[in-house]
Amino acid sequence: MGKLTYQADAFHYASRREVVVGKKGMVATSHPLAAQVGLDLLKQGGNVVDAAIGTAAALTVVEPGSNGIGGDSFSLLWKDKQLHGLNASGPSPAALDAEKYVKDETMFPQFGINAVTVPGVPAGWVELSKKHGKLPLNEVLEPAARLAEEGFALTATVARSFKRTYDRLGKEKEKYPELATWFDVFSPGEQLPKALDIIKLPGHAKGLRAIGRTAGQAFYNGPIGEAIDAFSRTYGGTLRLKDLKQYKPEWVEPISIDYKGFKVWEMPPNGQGIVALMALNTLKQLPNTPRGMPETVHKQIEAIKQAFADGNLVIADSRDMRVSKKDLLSEEYAKARADEMGQEAALAEPGIRDASGTVYLAAADSDGNMISYIQSNYMGFGSGIVIPEYGVSLNNRAVGFSLEEGHANVLAPGKRPFNTIIPGFLTQNDQPVGPFGVMGGHMQPQGHLQVIQGMIDYQQNPQDALDAPRWQWVSGRKVLVEPSMPVSIIEELRRRGHEVSVELDKGQFGRGQVIVKRENGVYVGGTEPRTDGSIAVW
Repeated sequence: MGKLTYQADAFHYASRREVVVGKKGMVATSHPLAAQVGLDLLKQGGNVVDAAIGTAAALTVVEPGSNGIGGDSFSLLWKDKQLHGLNASGPSPAALDAEKYVKDETMFPQFGINAVTVPGVPAGWVELSKKHGKLPLNEVLEPAARLAEEGFALTATVARSFKRTYDRLGKEKEKYPELATWFDVFSPGEQLPKALDIIKLPGHAKGLRAIGRTAGQAFYNGPIGEAIDAFSRTYGGTLRLKDLKQYKPEWVEPISIDYKGFKVWEMPPNGQGIVALMALNTLKQLPNTPRGMPETVHKQIEAIKQAFADGNLVIADSRDMRVSKKDLLSEEYAKARADEMGQEAALAEPGIRDASGTVYLAAADSDGNMISYIQSNYMGFGSGIVIPEYGVSLNNRAVGFSLEEGHANVLAPGKRPFNTIIPGFLTQNDQPVGPFGVMGGHMQPQGHLQVIQGMIDYQQNPQDALDAPRWQWVSGRKVLVEPSMPVSIIEELRRRGHEVSVELDKGQFGRGQVIVKRENGVYVGGTEPRTDGSIAVW
């Protein structure tokens, strides 16, 4: 008798998604199990903050190739009739020896213990829960702990991230012996998990429960922190328990621009959200052109290049910024940049590249509270280090520093690096419209621009705005486009000097979620078709 075979990543037909609607609550993210965790917490009496934390914790389990307990997070929370921003990104260790890298112009390590900055994710969960949550943190983290303990089936998307990291770290193991911990946890016996395999992460469950039980103290001043300190000392790192003890996330004032009757909100630097605002501000100065026209795409690309060229010069830890946010977002600056834009492709260089090691979620509850939340280990599994006993996969966010002496973002001890992760939020007339985000390295502000213009300029619903063919400016005049991009646009972009390549890897174009609140209180959600995007609704 024959049996059904199932290839998790083989598709022969185009698929179409509808918008999702609901009234009592909604959670949109890149994995269905994580979205369901958040919705269950809403049904148990939790609010949007509890749902976001529970979903985020579950994402560290079911999408470990994109984020982890040892990463960073940023949040934009609409609650109590105002927008709150929480920066939970960490600084470099206080004992970091920056001089040997900056003076000698040595390539900064992408992997290993010296690429790690102080993790902010657990502190962000604690701060959100303490100030704005309803349920005890241990209850909020328990569903994710159970997922890790009982096991879950690997999706094709997540399996691909395992394979990329397996190949990448395999080439670095000799140079960085500490990377053996990744293989011990995620590929025991050198057996790489495949799509539809069930994996269990008992150490991860233990770590989550310790964080929940102690309100984060186990991580920042207890056994998990002590294990990180010991690991760092063993492998010649500078990260110490003292760095963890001193860390506190920071409540910040979100930044915004007025865009055609709406306010578009981002987090201030050290994140790159200001790049999206700068580009939108420039485009606002130019005549609107129809959706799907080559001229429209050309202007978007040129505006993003201008914004990155300036942003990469000045974005740094907020304490080290030498150009004010106000000046970068001024109408005068935007008009000057718009006047410089020509009909041909110009040159500009971004300073940051990574491989989509990020997860994003949007959530809403029955009281009208909404959150835009993003967390990341940076390059996939980050540094490649896992603290096995507690399942803590550590970031490699220090790679975001510049090694150029005198640069605002130059590598230094006790300093937060340029950070790629950015949540977005939209308001109108001082009322919330909703959270949005597109994750994926320096694609993120580019994705924000494309989705926001789709919804505001071209009246696309959230799902349509996410489904639309995307482009990504890479460097110089190089642009990647999806296969669904019309040939007429590709040909005209090339005529204007853009070096356009059709990219088959859908992971190059980011992964987004959007929730919009209508005047009657109904939530309308869109989720990412390029990954395991899912919306859980009540």
